[in-house]
This record gives sequence, C-alpha cells and structure tokens, in this order.
Amino acid sequence: MREFSLPIRVYIEDTDAGGIVYYVNYLKFFERARTELVRSLGHGKRAVMDDGTQFVVSKAEIHYREPARLDDDLVAVASCSEVGGATIDFDQKVLRDETVLVEGSVRIALIDSVTGRPKRLTADLRAALMNDGD
Repeated sequence: MREFSLPIRVYIEDTDAGGIVYYVNYLKFFERARTELVRSLGHGKRAVMDDGTQFVVSKAEIHYREPARLDDDLVAVASCSEVGGATIDFDQKVLRDETVLVEGSVRIALIDSVTGRPKRLTADLRAALMNDGD
C-alpha cells in the first residue's frame, strides 16, 4: 500500500508556552501527510469536492511517545493500510530523525456533500491506494 512522507519544521505557532508541540497539532501534521499522499495520486481535495463529495475523518487514535519542540525538523508519515468501499484507513506517525514521537491511525470516509451519506470510492482511487508502487 502507498506511503507518503512530509517534512515539517516546528514553528512557534505549533507550540505551547513551554515550546513543546501542542498535542492537537499532531493531528494537523497527520492531515497534511494524508492530504499529500492522496494528492500525489492525482486525487486532490479540490477535485473530490468538485464532484459533490468530500472526505471526513470518521475515526482517529493517537499515541504520544515523546514531545517535539520548537525548531525541530520532523517527518509526518501516512501509509494506507486498508481500503474499504467508502473508507480508507491510514497508519500514521511523526518522527524526529529515526525516533517515533507520535503514532496513530485515522479512518477517513468519502461522503456525499449534500446528504452526508457514504459514497463509494472510485475504482481508480482504490487502485492507486492499493498499488504499492512496485
């Protein structure tokens, strides 16, 4: 399955008063990596939204191991672990060098923008996500 790595530098806006990355910002880092993974496959959010659908997070789990700090150079990683009819599961992590700081899993669902009901993923997106690039 596909994996994408996104370099991230920690700015003051990402931290709390002590210079440590505020816990919710890791979810933002996860979001950026997922978005770029899907975009790298030719399925940016704008293209999806233009067809009357949108991706929403339906489940998130996160484990904090070590803090990141102001000016750290990090890498946010998203890898597709499972593709369902209307959902995509991602394993995600944020690393500093080789150290895993945060890891978790996120499930996104494709829904109809008007009704809010689940909508099947397109065959080409499913195929792109399941192709391991070999």
